Amino acid sequence: MIHYILRKLLLAIPVLFGVTLIVFAVASAMPGDAVLAMITAEAPSSEQLIAMRRGELGLDQPVVQQYLHWLGQLLHGNFGRSFVSGRPVIDLIGERLPITLELMGVALLVAFLLGTALGLASALRQYGAADYGLTVAGLVGVSIPDFFLGLLLVYLFSLELRWFPSAGVRTQGGAFSWADHLRYLVLPAASLALFRTAIFMRYARAGMLDVLNQDYMRTARAKGLRPRLILLRHGLRNALIPLTTVFGLSLPTLFGGSVVVETIFQWPGIGLLFINAVVDRDSPVIMGYVLLTAVIVMAANLLTDLAYAVLDPRVSYG
Repeated sequence: MIHYILRKLLLAIPVLFGVTLIVFAVASAMPGDAVLAMITAEAPSSEQLIAMRRGELGLDQPVVQQYLHWLGQLLHGNFGRSFVSGRPVIDLIGERLPITLELMGVALLVAFLLGTALGLASALRQYGAADYGLTVAGLVGVSIPDFFLGLLLVYLFSLELRWFPSAGVRTQGGAFSWADHLRYLVLPAASLALFRTAIFMRYARAGMLDVLNQDYMRTARAKGLRPRLILLRHGLRNALIPLTTVFGLSLPTLFGGSVVVETIFQWPGIGLLFINAVVDRDSPVIMGYVLLTAVIVMAANLLTDLAYAVLDPRVSYG
């Protein structure tokens, strides 16, 4: 197991290097740069001032030299400084990462628990009215994009019903309270969770239907074990194995979805930070976000592989 983990960590190094190389090339190919993005009609700049500012930021150097300079800083644990704010990128990410992880964690937990429960209920009532209804609901759920669902939730529950706020993380001007914060969390978390709930439900249904027809399930029933014990100890554990893969693969889509959802709901996480960095051509922030995302995704894949060994004793990485 230890050798497998070390091998995966070593393989992650060239993968991360390739990711940073591609993203830096794409970011450099975007029209304009951070200096031009900061120029507005209210704050015009002369050509001399633009050239001087580019020299200060190192944007007058060749792209390869800029990348090598950034890579050298990264090897020393420095993600660089934002071109716009001048603050260290690691500080900007550190301030916003917890609130993004909160949003993603709540959405993923709700989607997993609700989707698994609905999938099991659908499988146990195969070809019944509940099964057909949940199947249709699942197809609708996987067909609605995050951004459209977010806008729909804002229109229904913020503008029409006025049950939940449409943007932010807490009421401005007042003391922080968890009850108030949770009201702001409901809509963005629901936007991220619905699509993934439908996916978990479909995989849980398929996994449980496959398990129910196995010989060991019939043997357990023949021994006279309680149905609930059979379902939980023998059925659910084996049905969770395919869901482990879905759970691990949900993290990349969650990061992608959080960018859109945080923009819609003005949720001040790293997704909104990334969008602002793209608009401002803030390359160090873009690179920091992409590198962090790649590390989290690769860590999730490694943990998913290790979870297989826990759920299925037949799996070994020795």
